Amino acid sequence: MMALPAVDIRRTVRMGLEEDLGQGDITTTALFSEPIPARARIIAQQPLVVAGMTAAIQTFIAVDASLKLTPARRDGSHAKTGDVLLQIEGDGRSILMAERVALNFLQHLSGIATLTNRFCRAVHGYPVNIMDTRKTLPGWRALQKWAVSLGGGTNHRMSLGDGILIKDNHLALMKNKKQAVLTACRTAQVIAAKDKPVIVEVESLSEVHDALLGKADIILLDNMTPATVKRAVKLIDGRALVEVSGGITLKNVRAMAAAGPDRISIGALTHSAPAATLSLVFEPRRRPST
Repeated sequence: MMALPAVDIRRTVRMGLEEDLGQGDITTTALFSEPIPARARIIAQQPLVVAGMTAAIQTFIAVDASLKLTPARRDGSHAKTGDVLLQIEGDGRSILMAERVALNFLQHLSGIATLTNRFCRAVHGYPVNIMDTRKTLPGWRALQKWAVSLGGGTNHRMSLGDGILIKDNHLALMKNKKQAVLTACRTAQVIAAKDKPVIVEVESLSEVHDALLGKADIILLDNMTPATVKRAVKLIDGRALVEVSGGITLKNVRAMAAAGPDRISIGALTHSAPAATLSLVFEPRRRPST
């Protein structure tokens, strides 16, 4: 599992609050001039894998360090519909000011972790890793990839410096189009650092053959059917790791896993995960005794 990206969380919390609270909360200020003792709970409205709890807590603390926060679930845990994830006590004005940013973290990141977990469960029993991609929101990559790992997925490259990945547009710029895959792999192997794998994206079995000749470490089969992937896996025969990508859905991922790849990379884990449904609910205020 990816380590907690604490620095990235602090930075993103700060940016989120500057964006939402930079000019103050004029609604709350207009309605309430004095502190309001309050208690609120964040409640799951669907089954989910919790991600973003650390960021939500940091958000409330950044707004008001005197708030009492009692988490009932931690990042990476599972929750059912109706489960309380976090209880907050203190000045109701502070809770209101932090509410949206805290929920944004929890809803978005829990959505990613929950979708990733669904993909991982869909391929249960097959020795294949479900992986993310670099299709992430600017500034949110570390958090989104952390959420993928909380859901049981594996992280692909964090940046362009983490490995050589030769894609179709790299090949389009090669002079010799007929032997672009072979030439690119051989060139990359010469200049690649020993600890950086060479990955090449291929679209046909003939390109698989060229990738093998070029001694690619990982051959990425792009937009192939499970039947073609199975043929490619047989051709590769353990001489390179096999990754598949492109058009992967919950409906076809198990068939793709059955074809025998080592890894399945899915951009939708981060760029299309639906936000988890959560709500922050205030407990009824007690009337003062007479």
